[in-house]
Amino acid sequence: MIPRILDRYLLKEWVKIFVLAALGLPLFVIIIELAEKLDEYLIKDLAPTAIALGYFFSLPDRIFLILPAAVLFATVFSVGNMNRHSELTAAKASGRGMHRVVLPVLFAATVAAGLGLIIGELTPPATRRQLELLEEEPRRSQTARYNFVYRAEEGWVYQVRQLNAMRSQMRDLVLEREGTGPAYPTLAVQARRAHWDSTEARWMLADGRLRVITGAPTEVAFAFDSMRLRSLVEGPAELLVEPKKPQEMRYAELGRYVDALERSGGDGRLLRVEQALKIAVPVTCIIIAFFAIPFVASGPRVSGAWGVAVALGTAIVFLVLVQLSRTIGSGGLVPPTLAAWVPNILFGVTGLWMFRRAPT
Repeated sequence: MIPRILDRYLLKEWVKIFVLAALGLPLFVIIIELAEKLDEYLIKDLAPTAIALGYFFSLPDRIFLILPAAVLFATVFSVGNMNRHSELTAAKASGRGMHRVVLPVLFAATVAAGLGLIIGELTPPATRRQLELLEEEPRRSQTARYNFVYRAEEGWVYQVRQLNAMRSQMRDLVLEREGTGPAYPTLAVQARRAHWDSTEARWMLADGRLRVITGAPTEVAFAFDSMRLRSLVEGPAELLVEPKKPQEMRYAELGRYVDALERSGGDGRLLRVEQALKIAVPVTCIIIAFFAIPFVASGPRVSGAWGVAVALGTAIVFLVLVQLSRTIGSGGLVPPTLAAWVPNILFGVTGLWMFRRAPT
């Protein structure tokens, strides 16, 4: 019975601090940001309700990023308080090892990691809504798009001057697929206009020219009155979608976007890092608990200022490592996915070593 009481007591203290940090820290940041940007919002003549809703929709993204810090604060203060009040010593004297005492904390950190994965998938639509409400990016047209580039499957790149989704028409388009030689030549298609055939689910190109470039001194080219291109399968609604920021895309969606970007010759390394961070950040909740527990459990029995110093110092070091991982991943010094996991690897190895050596 006593072990169960101790588990509930520690878990209760941990959850209280975690919820306070996970909600309080984003609200604190929002208040500071609102004070800095209030003049900008007044110039835009935004309604108070739009501002309030904009910041409400910003909460999922802020909570997602703050979860590891919330786990860190909860672990430092809950376990640190037990150490400061000699409750850990009493538990050890009763025959309960330190590893068993802190098991509820590790369980709670694992739940927080799962919560982070869920919030990470819910964040993109909320972020898009936030940007629209606060007018931090132009509202996307629902009927037309002008002068854009679309990277499609199989290495195709579309350049379109005008797309009218209501009329299912495009004007002045260039479609290119880079090849590697005679067996797989480069294709370039130019057309004055195109019309979407909903029955065939294909675009009908009109008044155009096709060039087949093999790398030889001569190339094949011919004009056409009308032509269907087998690879041009994206409908008006798909082509209407404009590029999004990484935080506006879910994990799988971002992966597909990076694949298309790299197939067309673009550099997707930074986006690969951002995609990997969507998994690495929630897992940090578990890593940071293993790191913080032995640090405070074997630390000095001093006031809460020690806990604040440990939590802030660890959070700052971790954030610096995350920024460095973005830099080295996008710069090609290490593979992007590995770069995103470097902070977790460093903290994880150190935390497991400290956890095993902590006096039980």
